[in-house]
Amino acid sequence: MRECKLVILGTGTARPTPRRGCSAAWLQFGGDAVLFDCGEGTQLKVLEAGLRTSKLQAICVTHFHGDHVNGLPGFIGTMGLNGHRSPVRLVGPRGLRKWLAVLRELSILRPAFRLDIAEENDGLVAQWDDFSIEACPLDHRVPTGGYLFREHDLPGRFDVERARALGVPAGPDFGRLQRGESVTLPSGQVVAPEQVLGPTRRGRRIAWITDTRPSDRVIEFVRGADLLVHEATYLHALVDSAYERGHTTVQQAAEIAAAAEVKQLVLTHISPKHTRNRELLDEARPIFEAVRVAEDGAEFSVEVPA
Repeated sequence: MRECKLVILGTGTARPTPRRGCSAAWLQFGGDAVLFDCGEGTQLKVLEAGLRTSKLQAICVTHFHGDHVNGLPGFIGTMGLNGHRSPVRLVGPRGLRKWLAVLRELSILRPAFRLDIAEENDGLVAQWDDFSIEACPLDHRVPTGGYLFREHDLPGRFDVERARALGVPAGPDFGRLQRGESVTLPSGQVVAPEQVLGPTRRGRRIAWITDTRPSDRVIEFVRGADLLVHEATYLHALVDSAYERGHTTVQQAAEIAAAAEVKQLVLTHISPKHTRNRELLDEARPIFEAVRVAEDGAEFSVEVPA
């Protein structure tokens, strides 16, 4: 089973501070990786975390505010200097191609590898053999999209005793059955996967939602997610400022997590006004208990649902 973990690289707002860098998160799925947002300093955070960009499949940018995108030219340039040559899917709002064209024209960025660009913030935006990335429009001050990593559904659990009872020898045939292939025994009997596998298991789901006002659409988009990373810029006492600036409060993020019945909530995009995690947790936990406040470099592993 592929390891699946999210490394939060930057957890702050607007500008980097000694404690919190600008928004970015790295999703590692086996040997593949996806980067969500790329604020200033992201490539240094990647180095500090010991992450390898050689298998990076996609970069998903939520919007064009600087704290989410200013690190991207340097990050892509460094990947090229390090010898990266395989294509990378680059997803973002409309205007992404124009932005890259200006960078090329000014000789700020000339990628050494192909960027497969998707100017889209709604629906399926990228797909591979084992997982896909979906987008959802958010309610911010500029066009913005949230993202959902969705692992494809997995075969049911393998019943070893049942397979042995049917005469299947331990070894390669066990693996074939677990991959959904039928096997033929020396006797000529055919054993089908459904004879030894339990019900199909839902693949893992991880959502990255920042920046946005609260949204019913987001609730449906992230429903049942194993891990929801949601912006929580302010405590609820500053709800008017949050709405005016296109953001969500801690209380509202907890309400979204509860309504969407997610497994775990991680709060990010924290204003420098709030320096104590305890006050954030005290606001969230009465509404949604399985909550943590992200710190730069924090890792969250996601196991296959039972």
